Amino acid sequence: MCTVESGVIMNLGNCSFRAFHDGCFKLDGGAMFGVVPKVMWEKKHPADEMNRIDLDLRCMLVDQGDRHILVDTGMGDRWDEKKIGVFGLDRRPNQLVAELAEAGITRESITDVILTHLHFDHAGGVLREVDGKLEPVFPEAQHWIQKRQWDWAASPSERDRASFRLEDFEILAELGKLQLVEGGQEIIPGVRVHPVNGHTPGQQLVEFHTEKGTVAFCGDLLPFLSQAHVPWIMGFDLNPLLTVAEKKQFLTRAVEDKYILVFEHDTINEAAILVFDEGRFQPSQVFTLAEGPA
Repeated sequence: MCTVESGVIMNLGNCSFRAFHDGCFKLDGGAMFGVVPKVMWEKKHPADEMNRIDLDLRCMLVDQGDRHILVDTGMGDRWDEKKIGVFGLDRRPNQLVAELAEAGITRESITDVILTHLHFDHAGGVLREVDGKLEPVFPEAQHWIQKRQWDWAASPSERDRASFRLEDFEILAELGKLQLVEGGQEIIPGVRVHPVNGHTPGQQLVEFHTEKGTVAFCGDLLPFLSQAHVPWIMGFDLNPLLTVAEKKQFLTRAVEDKYILVFEHDTINEAAILVFDEGRFQPSQVFTLAEGPA
């Protein structure tokens, strides 16, 4: 069972940050760690009898006063029993929306949804089905996606086609709720996106820059804290050597500027500040957004 704390606020500068969850699911541990031997990764990520490990579906809500920004949306509700079993999906109906509501946040109050990328475990909660028709879960929000990712998702490779739900995407465009971003830039005051392409073309890291520091949502460049060790990357990555280079570049910047890193899929470690010590990146502080750094 997935047991995580949601909706407790960390204030930083002019922003408040809260983690919310769309449940947990499972993926093959070998696929999540590529060529890293199981004897190494299983110490931190125990596998079940099917070699699957637990992944959180963590999303982040950032309140800027006049804007309520949600980063990623989890898997959503539209899964049949077979897929629920395959992925070991552990969530209550409408979990993300329910957690937001329990914190006093309505679907309609979300002004922006920033998607790291369009894989089903990050963008699966964008739409819901009502009376046989699909509609946005967050009807007033603009949805921010890298154009390169949008184009790739419309015509993916045979290797990664199963990671996308192609029927979801055009609805946002038809309703005028889509903002396609080209490259790294500030999309909202204080909010910068930074493309990384090793996992999938046009994934974007989301950085919130305040006068008190920076919070970065790491998506699938760094799904777990354990993958701060640069060679530990996913077998899912389409271009693994590019992932290694992108990770080194990003983590160097994160260490220099003392970023707070938020991990989307880590069921134990929600956020951390890293240092470079003894030849590798490693945590100096690990905490929840509810606790904040020391």
